[in-house]
Order: sequence, then structure tokens, then C-alpha cells
Amino acid sequence: MNKNTDRLCINALRALSAEAITTANSGHPGICLGAAPVAYTVFARFLKFDPIFPDWENRDRFVLSAGHGSALLYSLLHLFGYDVTAQDLAEFRKLGSKTPGHPERGVTSGVDASTGPLGQGIANAVGLALAESHLAAVFNKEGYPIVDHYTYALCGDGCLEEGISYEACSFAGAHKLGKLILLYDKNDISIEGDTAVTFDENVAGRFAAQGWHVEQVDDANDIDAIGSAVLRAKADDRPSIIICKSVIGFGSPLAGSAKIHGSPLDAQQLAQTKTALGISGAPFETPQTVKTACAKVVEKNIAEHKRWNELLKKYAQEFPELAETYRKYFANDFDCQCGDTAFDKPEATRISGGTVINEIAKSIPNLLSGSADLSPSTKSDIINGGWFSPADRTGRNIHFGIREHAMGAICNGIALHGGLRIACSTFFTFSDYMKGAMRMSAIMRLPVIYILTHDSIGVGEDGPTHQPIEQLAGLRAMPDLNVFRPCDRSETAAAFAFALNSADPTAIVLSRQDLRQYNKGEQAEYGAYIIDDCDSKPDVLLIATGSEVGLMSDAKTVLRGCGINARVISMPCPELFDRQSDGYRQLVMPNDVTTRITAEAASTLGWHRYTGNCGETLGMTTFGLSGDANELFRKFGFTPENVAEIAERCVIRRSRSE
Repeated sequence: MNKNTDRLCINALRALSAEAITTANSGHPGICLGAAPVAYTVFARFLKFDPIFPDWENRDRFVLSAGHGSALLYSLLHLFGYDVTAQDLAEFRKLGSKTPGHPERGVTSGVDASTGPLGQGIANAVGLALAESHLAAVFNKEGYPIVDHYTYALCGDGCLEEGISYEACSFAGAHKLGKLILLYDKNDISIEGDTAVTFDENVAGRFAAQGWHVEQVDDANDIDAIGSAVLRAKADDRPSIIICKSVIGFGSPLAGSAKIHGSPLDAQQLAQTKTALGISGAPFETPQTVKTACAKVVEKNIAEHKRWNELLKKYAQEFPELAETYRKYFANDFDCQCGDTAFDKPEATRISGGTVINEIAKSIPNLLSGSADLSPSTKSDIINGGWFSPADRTGRNIHFGIREHAMGAICNGIALHGGLRIACSTFFTFSDYMKGAMRMSAIMRLPVIYILTHDSIGVGEDGPTHQPIEQLAGLRAMPDLNVFRPCDRSETAAAFAFALNSADPTAIVLSRQDLRQYNKGEQAEYGAYIIDDCDSKPDVLLIATGSEVGLMSDAKTVLRGCGINARVISMPCPELFDRQSDGYRQLVMPNDVTTRITAEAASTLGWHRYTGNCGETLGMTTFGLSGDANELFRKFGFTPENVAEIAERCVIRRSRSE
């Protein structure tokens, strides 16, 4: 393309984006007008893609970390042949449209990641680049680079202000993820005005210190300078940042002002902007010159995809077993084998989890695991799996460092890439640090496995800072996240098996202290089941999770001595139980047994839907304390005698009301 055509394409992108936002009367035109040349340069000159097959495995990935600039991304997808029509642009931010307010994976063809919470897209891009490098090391052979692509991410000032960006970029630099290119739209404006009041650091120096290759482009409209910077970035074995100085709202009457960040142009301002950009014609109309130019880019990329298909065919002939393994990686076509989970000695479920994940790893070779510098405690290492590093890209274990938020979002990127399964671990109380990333796992329906150990006041002497109380209720409140708190090794195995067969993320919450074994976990897939029953109709139902299941069995024995029949129900995953048939739920928890006691060494929030008006909930209404775990359980009432007393009280109260 010549410079005039490039300029017309860029201005057409700007006009389409601004029109979409004005039509919706909602959106963020500033970045769309300012960063259009940067995004266009990537799509037109470098990005490897096929709009007919948007999920092509060897495409380059593009992540709009500054997700509020979604109108720009949709305009790019429209011009470059994806299934985004002019009508879709006109329906920007409308209910049910293909063009929602922020990019959503699975809603819009060509969107590689759902973004919006600033900074997370950068970490997603790090995960995508990590996945590419691991898969390339596993599968590529000389002359057969079947895994060979780049990850590009576009961010703004806000993304780099968020702490997650520092965590993720520090990780990327340490691991030398050279196929990661971050384009920074530096317009120095945020909602509140000039970023100098809060963000005046030397960004180039920051990234250089983190081990990145740094490029600077003084004018974001200079696409030749951007292109040269990208070429130099691709020649370097480090991750690269290209700092592009732009003008927010370029071409509009509000250019350079914070007013253009998140407010649509009115009709007059839009008309003035289009005139300044040299764009005429009806709304959402694209000049034929632009259509022709973009079609040529698409044609070139489709040809590239066809060449890759031919290469893959030859690869399959040369390396048939490896090609079949490659297919299985991307089809997730492995049988999860947990091994023999029968066990008769007390064991902490974190230890059980370590045993189970290593059994599973034998049958699922594309499973990776990592931790936030806690694997000796969380027991999440894949033994003999090696460690991912610049020296060994095939390693199945990942040192994420003490970076929970970035760890979660990087795992989302690994899951987004395809071809790999990923588990990550930390102490349960520190899941708060990665809550935002876990939420995005659920929104994107990514099957990330979160291993969260040290699950209660059973942590003991480390005290209330390390003893999770409210976290279980918080995670259970999250849609499309399955939360398991198993009571023994068999339930732990069931939780992992479920997670590996699920299309959604799963949190597996594990104990530090030893728990007794029941060996009935094959029923855990129902979310709740009868784990310790009485000989006749129960007078009371004792419902618990994790470490408190054993407590309920002991309470059942005490109650039997008082002439009260108790049924013990293990409920490792309430969400799953709630999805069972009414018949099954009635079998486990009959409606006519209204005396119900629940016990969980955590917040009582949510348990009242099972206890009803005739039962009681034993849980934590305060933070914990520092001390011996057994003493703590006694202090807070987690004893068989206290449970039995509560149950007797409820039975008496019920009998008086009848």
C-alpha cells in the first residue's frame, strides 16, 4: 500500500469507530481516534490471521488490553473480513449485538480475549506467548515450524498503572518471551486529566529494567516508524514494548482533552471530525479504496494459512505420532486417569491434591501447573515435569513468582491459546489477590484449575491474615465457577476429574491439616451425597464440607447415644448439588427432615438455604486467631459435643412446634 491509501484506511477506521460510539451515545472515542494508526499497522503489515477461520491455531494473537477501545477493534475486524458487518457497528453496545461495550470472546469473531479490567489483557498476552513457546518446543522440528506465531497487545496508560501489568511484565522479562510485542498508546490522558499528576515514571526505563526490548515512536501517526519498530522487536529474543506517543481524540474538536476519553462526540463534533479526516459519505460507509486495500491483506493471509495447512500435512507424514499428539492437545482428547484413590490413613487434602495431580499428569501430557512461589506447600508440582524457563521451554511446571493476580490472568492466556490445560496454586486467603483474574476465567468460560490450599482456621499459628473466612462465600457467589472443598483423597480426585472435564473454571480448596478417609468420592460429582448414614429415617441432617465432614461423623456418634438418628451429608460443591434433579436432592436431603445443621469453618453466608427455619449454621462470624489449630476449632465451637448440642436444641424446638 502507498502512504495515501494507508492514511485513508486509518482515517476510515477512526470514522467508523467514532460513528459507532456516537450512534450508541456511549463509549470511548479518545483511544479509537488516537491509536488507530498503531492497531492498523499491526493488522495491515504484520498480523497473521484468517477471518474465514478465526480460530486457526497458528494465527497471531491480538489482545486489546485497553478494552474500552472496543469500537476500534470492531472496526478493524470489519475492514479485515471478519464476521462484523456495518450493521453490527451500528448496533455497538446494543443488547444482543456482536459489538458489546468491551470485547467479549465468543461473542465477536476475531476477539482473542475478553478485556476491560485494565492491565489484565497484558497478562493474558503473556500467557498466550508462554503457551506458544511451550508448544513450539514440544512440537516443532527442523523445517517444520508448525507452532510459530506472535502475540500483540495494545495497551494504554491505565493498563500500565495497574499493578498487574508490573507483575506480568516482570514475569515475561524473566522468561524472555520474545514473541510478545506490547504496543503502548501513550496519550498521557486519563478520565481525571493529565496522567502527570499520578503516572510520571520513566516507562522505557521500567521495561528495560524488567528485561524487555524497548522501542519509542515519537508520533503514533508515523506508521513507517511503527513498522520499523515492530521489525526490530521481532528480531530480538526478549519481549518488546513499543511506546507510541499519540494524541487522544486525534482529528476531533476535543483532541488532547480528557473530555474525549469516555464521552461520545455529538453529531456536530462527529461531522467536524470526519471532515478533518477527509472522510465523506453515509454513516458506516467504507471508501472502495479502503475495501480493496484491506481485501488484499486478507487474501495474503488466507494464502499463508493454506501454506501452513500443507506444512501440517507434510509434518503428519514425517512425524505421524507427534502429529497425532498435536491433534490431541488441541482437541483436548485425553482420558483423565486419577489412579487408585482408595486410602486409609489421615491425610491433608493438599497432600492428596499433590498425589492426584501427578497421577493425572501421566495421562494428560498437556497439563501444566504452577504456583505463586508456594509449590512446596501447595504440593502442586508435576514431579519430573521440568520447569518452564528460557533454557527449557518444555517444562510443565511454572515459577510464577509471588504474583497471584498476574498468575491468574497469565493462566487465562494459556487457556485462551488452546492446546494446553493449566492449573495454578496459592494459599486460599491469597486468592483475593487474583479474584479479578478468576472472575475473567468465569466470564470467558476458561477451564483454569485453581488449587487453593490452607483452607480455614486450621492454618493455625499463622493467624487471621492467613486464615480464610469469607473467601468460600465470595467464590461461590461467582457465576460459572465451580468451587470444591473435598473431605478426603477420593473427593479430591473427583474434584480434579470434574475440573479436567469441565468447560468452566474450577477452584479446589484444600486443607493443611490431616483429614480422615471415607473413600466414597465417586459420588462427589453430584455436589453432595450421603457419606455416613443412620439405620432408619434420620431425625437430623448434618451437612458439611472438607474438614468438618469428620466433625459431623463424630457428632453423629454423640447423637446416637442421645437417641437421635443423624445422617451425615458431604457437600463438596454446593453449585453442583443445586443443579441436580429434584429427585436426587430429595433422596439426599428429604423435605420432611427439616432439622438440619451445617458446619463449615468459614463464613455462614449462603448456608441458610439448606438449613431453613428449623436448622442452624455453625461457622465463623469473626476472623480467626493465632494458635494451635485444634485449640482454635474448639474455641470456635467446632466440636462434636457442640454440634450435638445444637442438633438436640433444634430437634426439641421442632417437636414443640409440631
